[in-house]
Amino acid sequence: MAKVLIVEARFYAQLNDMLLNGARAAIEAAGHTHETVTVPGALEIPGALALADQSGLYDAFVGLGVVIRGETYHFEIVAGESARGLMALAMDGLAIGNGILTVENEAQALVRADPAQKDKGGEAAKAALAMLALKERFG
Repeated sequence: MAKVLIVEARFYAQLNDMLLNGARAAIEAAGHTHETVTVPGALEIPGALALADQSGLYDAFVGLGVVIRGETYHFEIVAGESARGLMALAMDGLAIGNGILTVENEAQALVRADPAQKDKGGEAAKAALAMLALKERFG
């Protein structure tokens, strides 16, 4: 049984609740346990995952958050750098599922976050577990 850490950037509470519900359901359905920690924004997710990995307490990680395009370049920085940070950690051998939504508007986020629709939280958790299985196979 694996222990999975979910790190969520709780900027949009309603959307995050849906992402969390999907991720937790997927982890539990696979027979694993999870904990959740909250960070201020998507840019903090990779750092929190790196700190948590140093503890040795977790086998896999899921990053959840929502980044909605605004009127400035900030969207591109947050979307790109949070993804880059997660990819760097994955390349270092962490089993990570990226559930950070990067969307144009709240309507797109709602469809993707809702477990009854696209269930991106659940998909991110399944991706983390799939990467953990590969890590165990090749490790």
